[in-house]
Amino acid sequence: MPDQTSLSTAIDARRDDLIALTQALIRIPTLNPPGRHYRDICEFLDRRLARHGFDTKLIRAHGTPGDSEKYPRWNIVARRDGKHSGDCVHFNSHTDVVEVGAGWTFDPFGGAVSDGKIYGRGACDMKGGMAASIIAAETFIDTHPDFAGAIEISGTADEESGGYGGVAYLAEQGYYDASRVQHVIIPEPLNKDRICLGHRGGWWAEIETKGEIAHGSMPFLGDCAVRHMGAVLREFEDRLFPAMAARHTDMPVVPQGARQSTMNINSIHGGQPEQEPDFTGLPAHCVPDSCRIVIDRRFLVEEPLDEVRNEVTALLEGLKSTRKDFDYRLTELNSVLPSMTDRDAPVVRTVARAIEDVIGVPPEFVASPGTYDQKHIDRIGKLGNCIAYGPGILELAHKPDEYVGIDDMIDSAKVMGAALQSLLLPSKKDKTSGS
Repeated sequence: MPDQTSLSTAIDARRDDLIALTQALIRIPTLNPPGRHYRDICEFLDRRLARHGFDTKLIRAHGTPGDSEKYPRWNIVARRDGKHSGDCVHFNSHTDVVEVGAGWTFDPFGGAVSDGKIYGRGACDMKGGMAASIIAAETFIDTHPDFAGAIEISGTADEESGGYGGVAYLAEQGYYDASRVQHVIIPEPLNKDRICLGHRGGWWAEIETKGEIAHGSMPFLGDCAVRHMGAVLREFEDRLFPAMAARHTDMPVVPQGARQSTMNINSIHGGQPEQEPDFTGLPAHCVPDSCRIVIDRRFLVEEPLDEVRNEVTALLEGLKSTRKDFDYRLTELNSVLPSMTDRDAPVVRTVARAIEDVIGVPPEFVASPGTYDQKHIDRIGKLGNCIAYGPGILELAHKPDEYVGIDDMIDSAKVMGAALQSLLLPSKKDKTSGS
């Protein structure tokens, strides 16, 4: 690998710029749902990257889930070509963040700096990683203006809700075709000494139990859908959850608890809808005729998707055959297959060497408990040379007082810069031949 000293020194000198860039990104409240300020953050990135010689495109994902005139799905792709032919290294970061939630002691969109950390929604997941990749790319270009190939940086929408208005759309448009992009690094927060090779699978579905409305004082004249849902949840507790807990994967998923199959009950709604906060009346007396839950089932590479679906369906069919008046509707919302990049892939080996050179430890190879945009690059773009690598602690994602460590961002930027040196600097042979 080329000498890292000059690049590392230059990145250290941009510490204040890295902090200010991260703060600026956090202060754009790109909440998803519903998808706020996507255009604003793309325009901010456009101004920043254009000043550094990148050719930029703002791309709206027309017709994708959630896209509307009120909340358009905007993305940015920026490209800087080198002076010689060569590979393209693409850094992809999602710009959206999840809801704030309760329990914050810092302003969620303030970008406060305290004790070597930057706080805010998205600091960890993943605006700190985006900022680190931008600093790495800009510093590399300034340090090695004669580099070969190309560097791309994208800021994409909707990763937190599936990525269909972001990376999936761009992949469908050919932006991740292997003929134009050869290496992809996604700066998700997996810790600065880890390389994430992929993720578990996911299956999301809505289950509705059906009943019959009646007067609440005479529930025997109706059929309570909430009670039917209670029977579903008992089946899950007694049969499905123990079965999932007994299954384990050879994938290096972190944290340890995610090496088994898991399922989250994402939401439950039954009976009358909740009223507006200023409503002061009392509820009507009705037996609920509908109850709905959304399930978030994460499955292992060893579990076929059809078996995941059939396992839940079999439990529901069993209730239908044994429980009086039980009826249900099952609607699949989304599914994602597990994804894993080979440990011998070029980007994996390159970033692994960079971690050892910069941080001084061999990297840990892991897989993510949740899906991220690698799924679209893999399945739609057909590009297998993709990893997640970035600063931040995964367990802080979506939590109150989310933060990213400044030193971790600096180290990660150095690793990304070292990877660029290895992948994009012309060899001595190339220079001698004038190619």
